[in-house]
Amino acid sequence: MIIFAIMTEQNKPGKKISPALRAVLEVGFIIFLFYSNLLMGEFNQSGQGRVHGLCWALNDIFTLINFSMALGLGLIGYLVVEFLRRRL
Repeated sequence: MIIFAIMTEQNKPGKKISPALRAVLEVGFIIFLFYSNLLMGEFNQSGQGRVHGLCWALNDIFTLINFSMALGLGLIGYLVVEFLRRRL
């Protein structure tokens, strides 16, 4: 009986989050990946991050142009994922 009670509690469907919150989370994750890729590039590709330091690299990547690109690409990525999610 105890095992059955535990199994039924685990099989309960979880709370679904609102579509707006899911969109914000997915776009935010895409923006996080965008900025982490830029930061890795400062230390690996150009090597300037190693020369100037972490604060310089963060100041170099957090610009208005990069944020607008990240936001636009995050929205496009979200729309593509939602399209594929509904088609498949």
